[in-house]
Amino acid sequence: MAGENGVGSCVPVIQFKGKTAVESYHRVVPHHILEIDEKLSLAKKPSLDGNLIIEGDNLVALKSLLPTHAGKIKCIYIDPPYNTGEEKWIFNDNLTQPQFKEWIGQEVGKEADDACRHDKWCCMMYPRLHLLRELLTDEGILFVSIGEDEVHHLRMIANEIFRTEKPLVTFVWRRRSPSGMRKDPVSIDHEYVLGYASNPECVELSGLLVTEDQYPFVEKDGRRYASTDLTIGATSEDRPNQFYPIKNPRSGVEYAANPNRVWRFEPDAMKDVIAKDLVIWPDEADGDLKRPRYKTFFDPKNPKTKAVSSWIVGLGAEPDPEAEDYDEDIAEISSGFTAEGGKLLRRIFGKKVFNYPKPLSLVESLLKVATKNNDVVLDSFAGSGTTGHAVLEMNKNDGGNRQFVLVQQPYETKENEAAKFNICEKITADRVRRVIKGYSFKTQSGKTEKIEGLSGEFAYVRVADKLMGEYRDLGNKLPSFEEVARYVYFTETSQNFEATKMDKATGKIGEWKNTSYYLLYSPNRKEDRALDVTFLKSLKDKNPRKVIYCEKVWLHREDLAKFGDVRPMLVPFNLK
Repeated sequence: MAGENGVGSCVPVIQFKGKTAVESYHRVVPHHILEIDEKLSLAKKPSLDGNLIIEGDNLVALKSLLPTHAGKIKCIYIDPPYNTGEEKWIFNDNLTQPQFKEWIGQEVGKEADDACRHDKWCCMMYPRLHLLRELLTDEGILFVSIGEDEVHHLRMIANEIFRTEKPLVTFVWRRRSPSGMRKDPVSIDHEYVLGYASNPECVELSGLLVTEDQYPFVEKDGRRYASTDLTIGATSEDRPNQFYPIKNPRSGVEYAANPNRVWRFEPDAMKDVIAKDLVIWPDEADGDLKRPRYKTFFDPKNPKTKAVSSWIVGLGAEPDPEAEDYDEDIAEISSGFTAEGGKLLRRIFGKKVFNYPKPLSLVESLLKVATKNNDVVLDSFAGSGTTGHAVLEMNKNDGGNRQFVLVQQPYETKENEAAKFNICEKITADRVRRVIKGYSFKTQSGKTEKIEGLSGEFAYVRVADKLMGEYRDLGNKLPSFEEVARYVYFTETSQNFEATKMDKATGKIGEWKNTSYYLLYSPNRKEDRALDVTFLKSLKDKNPRKVIYCEKVWLHREDLAKFGDVRPMLVPFNLK
């Protein structure tokens, strides 16, 4: 089927069991209070303004982050269940329709045992992708790691939600080396990383910065240079003036031009290049080549970036500069294999604690392409905490001040829950804590090696009660003034709430587009904050419109009209 994508063209629309129930589910998920646990935090004054590790269901957590983080996340990286049938992930969304009763709280099984496993996965991802899109900045990008089992469904869902015909980018990552030990006739050794943006024309992908260590050779005057291609991707028919032989002035050896890749300079310019000793000849110590190469010098004042290839190569893999399709202006993202992620995690914890963690180098490479020094990064399937580790590592290396928001539910499987093994506390947060403080591990030779801490801090946060309790069931646990203010302001304006701008004395919580917003609310039950004539007369507000949330209204409509454009709103009865 096809449907309008909202930008003037049609995009194919996926259908799956339960879709009608989840299409708008992200809108009705209730806001919950985000409660800081100071004991588990690693900060002098933990707050919601810095690095966050959030324990709880990621759908609820994402909805609860909107008042403070909507439109503020520059890069999102998620690694959701691949739905291979082996993960034993649990469908836990609290949907009320009868068709979901059999799904809720149950592990999603293999194809032969669970005919609806793809429908369940789509129902799980759909509302989460909607909320992730709302959290992105206009220039932001979402990266999703995925395998063969669900990549086609992910494309269809994300295309629909992001209103596009295809991902902004699809990276192919070689996650392991081939092995003859596997039973299947074909070894599936790759995964995908799909990238989506709310505004593809605004997205900022910087390419990879070319660093000094990529210029391995040194001239007598100390300048560093790299051996680069002396040819370009044009044929002798395209550039006949650049198809000619050149001669090594020292050895007299002549090199014919390649009809499929002519020299990058015309004859007169090439003579000048040779005279300035800018050609590396095969007989030189730094040559070690069959064909002449060109010296490209490092300029620290004007650092160069390269466009990124969609192929993610293994660490240490070097492109062949002699290859016909080699392009020196294209950089390849490098990443270790999945096994390297597990090896690092075993070093940090001293034992195996998590299955298939992503390698640090993969996430770090993606963040290098998509973020700058002060950006905020989100991972709502945080798992072993690789994304938080990557952010801290990058800040240490380049002096940046990136922030992370990690969301992880406490129990991913029934086994975790039965063992009371809280993944968020025991793995996600503990890993981040260890790499901040530093850790040590034993090498194969038995020696103890110490790893220096990366420094940093975070607030450990739990998804707590609903902001709006059911039928006055909150008892004495009324949400704080700031919690209600955050919710009210975002609901009214769709803008981030800034607590520093609110004034509890007057009740003003913010303003937007010539409108002031007030909250008359007392969480301690000692007084009822009412809207009355006395309050309205006390206002010294220049904005022509005022929206006032209050517990009671003590004036008639005629009296209210005397004060201009004032809209009273009762604080929902179930708060009291």
